[in-house]
Amino acid sequence: QVQLVESGGGLVQAGGSLRLSCAASGSISRNPAMAWYRQAPGQQRELVAQITSIGSTNYANSVKGRFTISRDNAKNTVYLQMNTLKPEDTAVYYCRTVTYGHNYWGQGTQVTVSS
Repeated sequence: QVQLVESGGGLVQAGGSLRLSCAASGSISRNPAMAWYRQAPGQQRELVAQITSIGSTNYANSVKGRFTISRDNAKNTVYLQMNTLKPEDTAVYYCRTVTYGHNYWGQGTQVTVSS
């Protein structure tokens, strides 16, 4: 079993910043690829950013230049630095990893951006 625990969400004004963390524990493979997704009310869950085991990154067009994904392999933790937040970034943000062929999600953390 793998546990993913997100933290760092909250309420912020437009233009502000937040940093999300996702700590992985349990039977996780060494440095697995990890990703952040988000789901707004009434919307499908969408990929925000992903990072490979060697640190290569990929971003949704809507967050390029504003969000940065990074990882600390020693802590089995992935981060999402979110700058210049917009009201349309409001969503529940989820961490995801696939390890040993199994898909795991965190419980999610709410990010609310007020205008």
